Amino acid sequence: MLSVNEQALDIFNDIFEYPEDYNVAAHELDNGARIVDAGVSVAGGYQAGRVFTEICLGGLADVNFTMGQIKGIPMPFIEVSTDYPSIACLGAQKAGWTVKVGNYFAMGSGPARALSLKPKHTYEVIDYQDECESAVICLESDHLPNGEVMQSVADACKVDVANTCAIVAPTSSITGSIQVAGRCVETAVYKLNELGFDTRKIIAGMGTAPIPPVRGPKLAMGVTNDATIYHGQITLTMDAPEITEYLEKIPSNKSQGYGKPFNEIFKEAGYDFYKIDTSLFSPAEVIINELSKGVVYHVGEVNPDVTLQSFGLQ
Repeated sequence: MLSVNEQALDIFNDIFEYPEDYNVAAHELDNGARIVDAGVSVAGGYQAGRVFTEICLGGLADVNFTMGQIKGIPMPFIEVSTDYPSIACLGAQKAGWTVKVGNYFAMGSGPARALSLKPKHTYEVIDYQDECESAVICLESDHLPNGEVMQSVADACKVDVANTCAIVAPTSSITGSIQVAGRCVETAVYKLNELGFDTRKIIAGMGTAPIPPVRGPKLAMGVTNDATIYHGQITLTMDAPEITEYLEKIPSNKSQGYGKPFNEIFKEAGYDFYKIDTSLFSPAEVIINELSKGVVYHVGEVNPDVTLQSFGLQ
C-alpha cells in the first residue's frame, strides 16, 4: 500500500537539509521533532510553496507553475495533477485536523492525518489508512509549533516525537497563497465526497488556479479561497456512469452567496464561518471524462470579474 507519509518524508528531508535552496529555515527541537519555517519568519517563495503543496498531497501529485492571464492581466497560476485523487486530496491534503495545544492553534493538513485518522469518517469512506513510523504534518499558522505541540501530533499519530516533521506557513505569505491555490483539485474531490459520491472511482485529476497576491492577514483567507471558488478549473477522469446525478451540484456557482468576494460573504455572516454555505468551497469550472460511456461533461464557469475584485485588481 502507498504510504503518503513515506512519500512526503523524502520531499521534507530535502527541504530540511537544504533550506537555503528554498528560502526557508530549518529547526530541530530539543525532543528531536523537525520544523521547516516556510513563511512565518522567512520570506519563503515559489519553490517553498511548491514543496509545501507536494508534501501536503502526500507526494502523490506533480505541482508546476505557469504564467497566464485574467482579462488580459498577467497572473501566475499553479497546476496540480495526480493519479491518486482520493488518497492525495482526502487522505492527505484536506485540512481536516484542528491542532490546538495550549495557546497554539493551526489548521493541520497533510499525510500525518492518515496516521491520526482525523477525521476518521474520511478514511472509512476512502478505505485508506497509512502505516509509517514517521509523521509529516502541514500547518497553516503564523507561529511555529513548540515541542509540546509536536509531542501532541506524535501521540495522535502513534509515532515517536523524534519522527515527527512539520512544514509551517501562514495564509498571508507567498507560500501560503500557493499552497491554498494548490488545493484546487481537492475542492472538486472534496465536494463530490460531501455529495456522497465514491471518490475512489476517480482515476486522475488535474487542476489549475491563479496564485493570489498576498494582501495581508485580514484578507488572506478570503483571497486564497476566491482563487478556486471563482477561477479554479478542474478535469477529472473517472469510471462512474452515476456521475450524472451529481454534476449540477459540483461547481461553486450553485452555492448561496456566490458572486461576491469571500471576505464580503464572511462579513455578512457576522464573521461566523459556520453561517456560510459550505457548498461554496468548490471549483469554478469542472470537466469530467467518464470512461465507461466515453463521454465528457462540463459544468460551471470562471468568474474573472470577482476574481480580480478579490485580488485588488478591479
